[in-house]
Amino acid sequence: MYNYLSKQIKKEKVVKRIKVFFMASMAFFVFSSAVVAGDFDWIRGFNIQAQADPSGFRTRLATRFKIGDAQINIVLDNVEKPADAYMVLRLGEMSNQPTESVIEKYRSGKGKGWGALAKSLGIKPGSEEFHALKRGHDLYDEKHNSKNKSKGEGKGKK
Repeated sequence: MYNYLSKQIKKEKVVKRIKVFFMASMAFFVFSSAVVAGDFDWIRGFNIQAQADPSGFRTRLATRFKIGDAQINIVLDNVEKPADAYMVLRLGEMSNQPTESVIEKYRSGKGKGWGALAKSLGIKPGSEEFHALKRGHDLYDEKHNSKNKSKGEGKGKK
């Protein structure tokens, strides 16, 4: 009888530990999902806007990155969403890598996240430039332009 009770108590302890582990794991995943959602939270709205006006999106890409229709087609044919196209072009610009190379790394690293892609291109995910990209884009609205442009020639006094 004692062995039976002892085994029962051990079994209950194991079940309790499993429950605690499961609850802790769930809390971790919920918390980490909320943190990840905060990074690049502009992407959802960006995709909606780009999908609402595909020709306008293509024109903005062409103007912003100084590329033609052929290059835009290559990028859009190799990514899932409009924001992915922007990110591929922007990360290529930031890393001084050809677009084809960025697309190749984008496709091979699918699901690893933009930070991993940036790192594979030699961009430090902790850099100010990358943090600015996480906070927003510079394709649609003016408020993002001032955040993401690097210092250079301005229109100020000389």
